[in-house]
Order: sequence, then C-alpha cells, then structure tokens
Amino acid sequence: MKFCTSCGSEVGKQVPEGDDRERFVCLSCELIHYTNPRVIVGCLPIFEDKVLLCKRAIEPRKNYWTLPAGFMENGETTADGAARETWEEARGRVSNMELYRIFDVPYISQVYMFYRCDLDRGEFGVGPESLETDLYTEAEIPWDEIAFPVVYETLREYFADRPGNRYPVRVSAIEPGSWRKRKSG
Repeated sequence: MKFCTSCGSEVGKQVPEGDDRERFVCLSCELIHYTNPRVIVGCLPIFEDKVLLCKRAIEPRKNYWTLPAGFMENGETTADGAARETWEEARGRVSNMELYRIFDVPYISQVYMFYRCDLDRGEFGVGPESLETDLYTEAEIPWDEIAFPVVYETLREYFADRPGNRYPVRVSAIEPGSWRKRKSG
C-alpha cells in the first residue's frame, strides 16, 4: 500500500499506539489501514450419493477440480455467499445448508468456510469461472486433480462421515506443505 484510501496521502508502516504490530498508517490524516484475512465461502452440494465439483477456468489452479467457493462479499452472510458462489460457478441452487468445515490458512491469510447442502433437483450448469461441472460419487472423484488442500480435506472427511450420517463441524489449520505430505503419505 502506498497511498491512503481516505485522503490520498502517502502511507508508511508503523506500530500505532496501543497496537502490537506494524500497520499501514497515513502520514497525513493518521488513518490506520488494517489488512485482515480474506474469508472464502463455499458449498459441498450433494445430490443423491454424489457431490458437485467444478473444473476451474481461472487461475490459480486452472483445469483442476474444486467445490464451488469464492470470496465473501460485503453485506452478505457466509451462507448467502456460499449459495451465491454455487450459482455463479455451477448454476446450482442449494438448500438445507449446514456449516460443515472451517479452515484457517494463516500462511496466505485466508479463512475457508464450507456448507454441506442439498443441490436442488440435481440441476446445475457451467458458470463463467468453470470449464465444466459434474456430479461425482466417491469412487469417481478425480482425487489427483483436486485444486486446493481445503477441498481435498473437505471431500475426504465428508465421505468418511457419510456412513454414520454424522457431520460434525470441524475446525483446523492448513500449514504450508502439509497437504502434499498427506496426499503422498
């Protein structure tokens, strides 16, 4: 950051009074510009015994499979954002949304929240950020082509939870390199 979003003056990094870390602070109006983690919201849409996945049309991880998810917008709830992303990426409407998975990814300053939900009438399509979409059973999922560790973990846990029909909300952190070790080990 180089300039203040309020007055346009130059900003510098300093520790504001009463704080414990460097922040961007306007050198003129003294406005503190906080840089906080981004919240990514998404769905684990289910129809019958299948999960809806999207093949990414954009970077990062273009041509890899993911659950429909994206950045939460101002003025929406996490559930509303997750449902919106499912419509935008897979043209699917969802219902019966239940929070299922939260991931802290501190090394990239992100928080992920996934909702387990029903894919209404099993209807879906392809949105502008997807190359293709499809419903997959556990055996059909292209496990080696999953885009992100949070998606891989969410899918793995869902299929482990499904036989007991018990879906606890889990919270965990993803550390750099931990996913590759888990997939290969």
